[in-house]
Amino acid sequence: MQKFGRTAVVGAIAAVAAFGLTACGDDSSAAPSRECTVDDVKTTGNFGQVPTITIPDDCAPPKKLLTKDLSTGTGKAAAAGSKLSMNYLVVTWSNKKKLDSSFDRGEPFGLDLGAGQVIDGWDQGLVGVKQGGRRLMIIPPALAYKDGGRGIAPNETLVFVTDALSVG
Repeated sequence: MQKFGRTAVVGAIAAVAAFGLTACGDDSSAAPSRECTVDDVKTTGNFGQVPTITIPDDCAPPKKLLTKDLSTGTGKAAAAGSKLSMNYLVVTWSNKKKLDSSFDRGEPFGLDLGAGQVIDGWDQGLVGVKQGGRRLMIIPPALAYKDGGRGIAPNETLVFVTDALSVG
């Protein structure tokens, strides 16, 4: 009888412990069950204004390049070989912190689209942008700095808001 009593008590303690952990419901170490969409990431600011980027906690970073025009701009759409002058702000997905901003420096960034002067995510994600357009880009590690570098952790997803100052 004593053995049965001890077993029952141990079982009851285990059940209460399991129920208690389940009842808490907030296992912050659990990975989100769905991938974020471009609409899950929130931004503020209009073209020419310093943007803010808010990355949600309830979804995982997307595994493919996502883009969304926040304002469309006018004129010719950028294509491979276009000369672009861009302002940008970039936030790292993992810690939700600003990594860099040409807006802060007051110094636009120039590039020849498709010439390999920038990460693949830019060469692909800026195709079609028009002068005066603001674009949100969520760039997975494979199209950015997969192995890390330049102050970026390995396998980091990057979130950009870009303003196309000129498309030529």
